[in-house]
Amino acid sequence: MSNHLLLKPSSSAFFSRENDFRITGPNVELNEVPETLKKDCLLFYYPECEGLARRIADVSNGNVELAEITWKRFADGFPNLYVRDAIRIRNRHVAFLASFHDPGVIFEQISIIYQLPRLFVGSFTLVLPYFPTGTAERVEAEGDVATAFTLARIISNIPLARGGPASVVIFDIHALQERFYFGDQVLPLFESGIPLLRERLRQLPDADQITIAYPDEGAWKRFHYQFGDYPEVICTKVRDGDKRIVRLKEGTPRGRHVVIVDDLVQSGSTLIECQKLLATQGALHVSAYVTHGVFPNESWKRFKPEGQNGAADGFSYFWISDSCPSTVEAVTDLAPFEVLSLAEPIAAALQI
Repeated sequence: MSNHLLLKPSSSAFFSRENDFRITGPNVELNEVPETLKKDCLLFYYPECEGLARRIADVSNGNVELAEITWKRFADGFPNLYVRDAIRIRNRHVAFLASFHDPGVIFEQISIIYQLPRLFVGSFTLVLPYFPTGTAERVEAEGDVATAFTLARIISNIPLARGGPASVVIFDIHALQERFYFGDQVLPLFESGIPLLRERLRQLPDADQITIAYPDEGAWKRFHYQFGDYPEVICTKVRDGDKRIVRLKEGTPRGRHVVIVDDLVQSGSTLIECQKLLATQGALHVSAYVTHGVFPNESWKRFKPEGQNGAADGFSYFWISDSCPSTVEAVTDLAPFEVLSLAEPIAAALQI
């Protein structure tokens, strides 16, 4: 049985206008878009993204059609690319689903991204679920290079389509200020995987026992406004010599199913330390959610499923989205992982 879940976030009473307007998922709500403004879309994709691209087409009610690119290489290793049916895409709404999971694959995708708007398309959207240099967003000492700004500048130079600037769809960018790194030539649309998590939490048998935990203050700043109806636990990192120790800053995990929420995971050390801390503080179960399961060097192997001792043994669930294709392939049908697909929100974003 696959651990991929296609969830359609529901509109709960919590998201009514009577509540704080900030406590909402930022995603496009397709049912609120007038039919006259919805667009059919031709979706090109990088080969590693084919699974997600097909899921997007499947949930789009026929409004997203897959299109093809021939990806080859010359003898010297440089890309040999061909956009199929280039005449057919004229005056159409065209999108490209990208994955910059490895620096070595960015150039060939940028070549396609810069070419598609020049093929007389009506409009162009780049879907880049994971913005990979997001953690290198600031300069702490003279000489540091903020590569998040570099990548944003590259994306900002996408040529204009006939209908105007390109749209860029990104999910849960690491630092909120990075939205200001993009130039005026593109229109960034920042979406979130949190509505998918909220829908999954409502389906759990212990849904009324959920507490949301943040591994540090940065995660709290990014996500707390989307969990105003849940009890919260905030952890913090403190230095002890060369080590960084996770400690409980505020909140009560005792007797609760605690779900740690963050935007991404790399080595996983912070999440594992947070899980151990919450278990010692009396949490019955500990789960985790990250939108981007990067897991370099197969670090996903460090995350063990819950056993007979509950939270003390490991994670009840570890939810990730399908923003990182290689990770999804590695953890499919592997406990405690469960994949919450971004297909629904991407399909909605492509129709505006």
